[in-house]
Parts: sequence; structure tokens; C-alpha cells
Amino acid sequence: MLGLVGSHWGLGSDVLTDIFAPDADRATRAELARYQRACSSAETARALLALSYELDVSGCLGRVRAPTLVVHRTGDRAAPVAQAEALASGIPGAGLTLLPGRSHLPYAGDRDELVRVVRRFLGLPVARRRAGGLTPRQREVAELVSQGCTNREIAARLGIDERSAEGHVERIRLRLGFRSRAQIAAWYSERRDSTVG
Repeated sequence: MLGLVGSHWGLGSDVLTDIFAPDADRATRAELARYQRACSSAETARALLALSYELDVSGCLGRVRAPTLVVHRTGDRAAPVAQAEALASGIPGAGLTLLPGRSHLPYAGDRDELVRVVRRFLGLPVARRRAGGLTPRQREVAELVSQGCTNREIAARLGIDERSAEGHVERIRLRLGFRSRAQIAAWYSERRDSTVG
């Protein structure tokens, strides 16, 4: 990564974006990559990335006295779960919550669940999920999945790009705790049948 960022900053910023925010939609990923290039030269980006690889705070963790919650996504492509576990175990009394998802950046992926976890930790009221736990657009996508549509077909029907359709399907899967499109289809069909019947 260091070599790529240092020698091909355009491609390097795209790859970093795909590592840190794979669950973000295409437009957000493109804007994040542009932002990185506008804010940093290749040399500075490489130096910052190298610093992040070298940084070790493990010796300081035992001195943390504030109530601490470590929240980490299970498929985080930038940092393995083992790092979150080490952070939580090194801070006295810290809790660890693992959420589904691949993005390291908190605003990418299922941020609603992240907000609920943080609010619960802070003792604040937690908003209820919408019916079915999905946004209106996600319910629309779930319906198309239940009809057997591919991501390309979903994109064509909704007038979005294929990568956005893929992101919607992934967020639906994560939000509902499913592992496959078939489970989304079965869930949608069951809900449809129960409202009709």
C-alpha cells in the first residue's frame, strides 16, 4: 500500500477508499477519493499511512480511566477485529461491540445501528427502527430481489448505477442479519404475504 500511495496517488486514493469505506455508495466513494487527493500530496499521504502502521498505543491503554466502548465492524477491511479486541482488553472496564459490515469509517455502512449502540452506551434514548428495519428505498430493492432481479436489473429499474444497487442489497443483508439474497427474498415474500393475508 505504501508503494502504491507513494507512486500512484490517484489509484492509491481509490484503493484506500475501497478499503476504508467499501459499504459507501459509488458517489460517496468517488468524493472521498477526490477529497484525499485535494487534501494531501502523495508524499504526505504515504507518510501518514506509514505512521498509522507504526503507531502503537498499547502501553498507554491501562491509564485510560473514562468509561470506554470500542465499536468495530466484523469485516472491517482497514483493521482486523483482533485490534479492536486488543484495544478493549487493554482498557480497564472497556466494552466491545462488534457490528456487521466492512467499512472502517463510521458513516459508511449501517450507521443507524452504530448510532443506536453509542446512544445506548451513553444512556441516551435509542430511536426505534422503522417498520421492518428498512428505508423505503431498501424495501423497494428487497422487493426487486424477491422477484429474482440481479443488481444490474435493480439498477436499471430504479435508475441508479449497479454499484449503488449492490450497496443497497448489502446494507439490507447486514441490517436484517442475513447471509444471502435468497434470505432477503424469502423475508420480503413472507412480509408481503402476511400483509395481504
